[in-house]
Amino acid sequence: MQTATQKSDADRGLDGIEIRRDADPVAYREALDFMEARNAAIAAGEASEMLWLLEHPPVYTAGTSADIAELRDPRFDVIETGRGGRYTYHGPGQRVGYVMLDLTERGRDVRCFVHGLEQWVIDALSEFGVESWAVDGRVGIWTKDVDGSEAKIGAIGVRVRRWVTMHGFSVNIAPDLSHFSGIVPCGIEEFGVTSLAKLGIDVSPQQWDEALIARGKDFLNRLSGSKGSCA
Repeated sequence: MQTATQKSDADRGLDGIEIRRDADPVAYREALDFMEARNAAIAAGEASEMLWLLEHPPVYTAGTSADIAELRDPRFDVIETGRGGRYTYHGPGQRVGYVMLDLTERGRDVRCFVHGLEQWVIDALSEFGVESWAVDGRVGIWTKDVDGSEAKIGAIGVRVRRWVTMHGFSVNIAPDLSHFSGIVPCGIEEFGVTSLAKLGIDVSPQQWDEALIARGKDFLNRLSGSKGSCA
């Protein structure tokens, strides 16, 4: 079993939070097992909070609201998770951020945490000239596709147990977009999926990670300053 420390970089450069960045794909089940164990350790005061940036081999994941009718072609493994949401795809070229934070120290507000994740991704995308946004009632991060239509470029899905967060977000850097056709991504059929590569923007995983980490302090400040208001 590959652990989070194999073939990865780690530091404590974000408010004492451990940051790990894996260059090689990590199997989804292994990542899920790791998150479960880390969640328990953080809740018990035995481990630090953590941001884990990585990619997975191709896989479809099912959230707690997944509808089997939205699984059109299970060409890859389908794994049930404890996160909220419906079906999502993960695979090479898509950067995933797993955010394991102790909300007892960061506002105790799950709604603010989710909105904070959305804004964090939006801020990081802006570093590459991409205007993106969140939409009430429509999960994910959205932007204009090459044809001017609205399309999804990032996904959000979280779980909170003992006030410690799990899962997080994913952003399409340069994945094979045809792999999304096996599902109805997040249950939203009327909109397409896009990526930085499709938009003509060449970004490496390392460049994305750096942009995200550079905006991380703003994300944490929003949580600490929310006081339950998300203002």
